[in-house]
Amino acid sequence: MTNTAPKPPSIREYLASAGIKAFHEQIKAACEKHGISLDSPWPPNFPKEDDNGAAPKKAGAEIIQLPLWGEVTRGTPNSFLRGALFAAIQGKEREYIKGQMLASRDGIKIRFTGMQLDQSDLDVWEQAAELARSHPLGNVCHFTIYGFLKALGRNTGKRDHEWLKDVLRRLMSAGVEVTHGRYTYGGSMLEFAYDDVAEVYVLRLNPKILALYKAGWTGIDWETRQKLRRKPLALWIHGYLSSDAENYATKVETLHRLSGSKTKELRFFKVNLKAALADVENATDGRMGGTITGDLVDFKRQPTPSQARHLAKKAARVGARRNKPTHARDFLPRE
Repeated sequence: MTNTAPKPPSIREYLASAGIKAFHEQIKAACEKHGISLDSPWPPNFPKEDDNGAAPKKAGAEIIQLPLWGEVTRGTPNSFLRGALFAAIQGKEREYIKGQMLASRDGIKIRFTGMQLDQSDLDVWEQAAELARSHPLGNVCHFTIYGFLKALGRNTGKRDHEWLKDVLRRLMSAGVEVTHGRYTYGGSMLEFAYDDVAEVYVLRLNPKILALYKAGWTGIDWETRQKLRRKPLALWIHGYLSSDAENYATKVETLHRLSGSKTKELRFFKVNLKAALADVENATDGRMGGTITGDLVDFKRQPTPSQARHLAKKAARVGARRNKPTHARDFLPRE
């Protein structure tokens, strides 16, 4: 007996089963625009477009798209993780900032206007990017407040609904100018609309912000972030360490500045930092953490497979320059 693959549903059939009105209309409009029949197989094969909605005139023109990352991670630009854009603060500590430069690592510049963003805001932005990357129209996602809160691992009561709406407004109203290497983005963190009948949000990431991924991005372990919820400094440390293939000893004062901490006295920040490092070590089962000796923090972490490959290639290049044999396999994690 021959097994045959099931026939994929048509676009019309898929939309009839999806049950989200806003989603229907946007897909239908795109199909009409590109002359695609609703009886064609799902998903629709839309041609690549530029930011103005026009088909690229030049063959091979560069299209900005979100990169692919694993389902258990959230892809985040390194410029979001190596400075105070999403600060290690409590919500009650927010301040309004007007056109100020935020602390960041060398090679990154961040100018910000708006209410300060914190680590819970980063959770929402990361989840929005996760939904947008799998949407057939690209950088857009449709969601209900209830579904979004569930994906964040949060409660779904009225207070939580209002919290998420506040975060979306804060991200929408934030004006950022982020430069990482050769790439610069200036604009809002996101845009959204609301369908009151279908009770569905339509959220859009500016395509130009995706260029920051080209300067470097990290797949943040989502389960670990869930474990560290409501621990802003631990969340910031986890993202900061995750963004590098290898970590070097760093001054406590430097971490205080980069994290955007509101703790004024360094000695108290050091106490908080010690607790945060312990929280990260517990949440990662010892794969990541650090110890404080005097004014220096020595980090420890196990690189991801992709970071290990990067370190192996780097070591091989260094070895070749020194005309010394280097075995790349020595830098890979041991089974």
